[in-house]
This record gives sequence, structure tokens and C-alpha cells, in this order.
Amino acid sequence: MGIKKLAILGPTASGKTSLAINLAKKYQAVILSLDSLSIYKDIDIASAKPTLEERGDIPHFGIDEITPNELFSVKDFFKLYKKAYNFAKEHKKPLIIVGGSSFYLKAMLEGLSLKPKISPITAKKVQKELLNIENAQNLANSIDKEFVKRVEKHDKYRLEKWLELFFETGEIPTLYQKRNKEAPIIESIEIFEIEIDRGELRELLKIRTQKMLNDGLVKEVECLIKTYSLSPSCQKAIGIKESIEYLEKKIDLNTLFEKIVVNSARLAKRQQTFNKTQFKTNKTRAPLNALKHEIENYLTQYL
Repeated sequence: MGIKKLAILGPTASGKTSLAINLAKKYQAVILSLDSLSIYKDIDIASAKPTLEERGDIPHFGIDEITPNELFSVKDFFKLYKKAYNFAKEHKKPLIIVGGSSFYLKAMLEGLSLKPKISPITAKKVQKELLNIENAQNLANSIDKEFVKRVEKHDKYRLEKWLELFFETGEIPTLYQKRNKEAPIIESIEIFEIEIDRGELRELLKIRTQKMLNDGLVKEVECLIKTYSLSPSCQKAIGIKESIEYLEKKIDLNTLFEKIVVNSARLAKRQQTFNKTQFKTNKTRAPLNALKHEIENYLTQYL
């Protein structure tokens, strides 16, 4: 017999982590962090991961799993999911998956698409094509209408990935992905997404960024650089890349604050777009307090 599991999604700083912890305490649940930065040890402030005190005795997976100089892939996350699921099943506890890296959840639900190696020639061709986004979108629309239907018009990241597949394989990317996909590892899951006003979120981002700086973000990044040869994904992470600029004296403290807020807001927008377009079934979307009520109803009903 399986266990009850659910996922809590939402943009960065929207309150996902606190909600998951409160629910886990009340319903004796296990938490799997769906976050590409909390996975690393010693990246505590930049990742805004819950402290040991906040985690308490709640079993957590996906936090402090590897060091910042190690590489991490979606397949590694699959292993963490299976570990968390088996632990929850053995102890007869519900499993709460929570975080902003929704691509991991999508890959578990749909199966990971096997992508060919992109040649330098293809990469160069794609970047040239992206110089005119409208033409690139028209190309996609004329060849792959299914892709266009499920992706927001201005989603440059996904358009870039589409172009890479098209130019590298010469096939319609949607059809290629269907033929080259691993089996899903989750059949279905209830998804709860936090709905939040953009202005409200911007204020929360400012508050969180100031707290990160007050807590010693720059010092943390300085220590990370001295201790590890940071992986590329860590170097590019919001909070870390801006702090590196500050340490290299390329920006001042005020600019550091502003850049983290702006980049976090851009990330939040991408997360909201992804969640809106990629998860359309078994999903409840509501403001934080209302969503908490919906999740409690779900857990009370089915536990």
C-alpha cells in the first residue's frame, strides 16, 4: 500500500517552506525539499533553507546532501525522492514535497526526456536565431503547434531548448521528446500552488534579501569560495553570483541588494509561468492561508 503525498509549489519567498514545516509538524509528515540550492551543505543563507531549529524533529530529505563542489542532476533528485518515499512508507507518514525547482517534479511525473548532446555548431546557430525572438517563435509555431500551446509566448528559456533539439536532431521536438523519454516515477500527486500578488511578493523579496545580508550572506559566500571550488550551478545561483561581484568590488552594497531583489523577482516570474503552464491537473491554486486550509482538508480526509 502506498502513502499519501502532495507537492507545495510557488515562487521564491512566497512562504512554501514555513507552510510545509507547519503542516509536517501537525500531520507527522516527511519533507522532501524541491530546491536546487538547499541540496548543498554550507549554503545556508543564500539558499534560505530552514535552520536545524526550524526543522526540529521533522525528517527532511534533499537538504545538505552534497558539497558545493559536487555536481547534481535531476537523476540524483530521483534517487532522493525514492529514499524519502521509502522512508515515509516504512514509517507510515505522509510525504510533502516542497520547493521552487518544479522541473524536478515535472520530470518525475512525466518521465525525463533524454536530450542529445548539443554540438558547438548547433549552440551557435541557436544563439543567432534567438537574436530575433519573434522569428524564432514563428518557426516553432509553424513546426510544433503542440509546443506553442503549452509554453508561454515569451518563455525564452524553453524556446532556446526547443531550438537546440530542432537544430540538433532535425525532428519536431515534441515528437522527439515523446519517443525519447524514461518512464515516470510518480503516477500522480496532489499539487498545491501558492497564489500571490506580484507587489506583495516584491516586498517579501526585499525583506528576505535584507535579512540574508544582515545574517552574513557575503561572509558565507566568501567562506564558500575559500573552502570549495564552487560548481557552475552554485556560482550562478542568486545571492551567490551577486555577492561574488561585490567581493570583487564590481558593485557596492546598495547595488548588491538591488540586484538580488531584481534577479529574485525575475526568477519568481519564471517559476510562476512554469507552474501555470506545466501543471494543469490535480492542482489547487490559492493564497497562502486559503491554500493551507485546502491542504489540511486533503490530509484530514485521506489520512
